[in-house]
Amino acid sequence: MLVKTKGIVFRLTPYGDTSVIVNVFTDQFGLQSYIVNGVRSQTKTSKVALFQPLTLLEMVVYHKGHGGIMRIKEVKCYHLYQNLSQQVNKSAIALFINEILNKAVKDQTHTAELFEFIANSMMILDTHPKPENFHLIFLLGLSRHLGFAPNHTHEVLGVHWMDEQEEKLLEHLLRMDYQSEISLTYPQRQILLSSLIRFYQTHIDGFGELKSLPVLQEVLR
Repeated sequence: MLVKTKGIVFRLTPYGDTSVIVNVFTDQFGLQSYIVNGVRSQTKTSKVALFQPLTLLEMVVYHKGHGGIMRIKEVKCYHLYQNLSQQVNKSAIALFINEILNKAVKDQTHTAELFEFIANSMMILDTHPKPENFHLIFLLGLSRHLGFAPNHTHEVLGVHWMDEQEEKLLEHLLRMDYQSEISLTYPQRQILLSSLIRFYQTHIDGFGELKSLPVLQEVLR
């Protein structure tokens, strides 16, 4: 059946000579795979831009309840980012967030709320005046939607240790939103990020290492 849905692109994979398979997290059906034919041909190269990771889409799709790879009838971008590809720090954060999403988002429940959180987060990042700590707050916000949000610092740290000043910063971070401000040195930011990544690795099977992490650390130095 034909259904209207919003989505955010998680991953694009070339398929054949001119086609792509896109993994899209939709507000109605969660994570879905769609094949899009002909978008990599020389006459239609511009259409590939619609399916770059983190693009926000409005779609009319052919939806099958039993899953599998489906097709898109109509598609358009409903929000054009202004700065994500123009500012190096925001591009690095977006790359990191995209890898996190591909590793962490697997459940198909509460899809509308999760979609809204991810989409709103990306639109806020696009215009955020001071994004250096954005990814830390995003990780904590995403954990709430995935069902393992920490209420206390010891839930993040587990058996690991953090000095008193850094633990106070982590405690403050747990209560922050995107509009909050916190002053962190580069070493403090890396310690907090390492703790949050370890927290994710503890709660998500097969989470593994992050290829985008060295890029993020270098850019935000």
